[in-house]
Amino acid sequence: MLYQMGLYDEPYNKIATGLKTIEVRLYDEKRRKLRVNDRIEFTKLSDESEKLQVEIVELHMFPTFREMYEQIPAAAFGATDASIDRMVESTYRIYTPEQEKKWGTIAIKIKKL
Repeated sequence: MLYQMGLYDEPYNKIATGLKTIEVRLYDEKRRKLRVNDRIEFTKLSDESEKLQVEIVELHMFPTFREMYEQIPAAAFGATDASIDRMVESTYRIYTPEQEKKWGTIAIKIKKL
């Protein structure tokens, strides 16, 4: 199965260069359908002609982003110098704590194709 997802420039570029191997999302209805070996086509939101495909290697669910960031090395998210507090704060600019509480979170381990 091939899924479509958008990404801001920084995470898109980090996946494209191999610096980011885990994509973070809410474990919402769309993400509950993901399976290992499925593919995701990421579209760069600032330039929708730029796309890249990845294969899902592993899926890990967590109740909160904080728990995710405490268990997975920051480098996997492409965040080499960020504290867990800063990573959570940055994620809350995209998703609200209310959304996190409703859905939980998913760490999608990917491999660029």
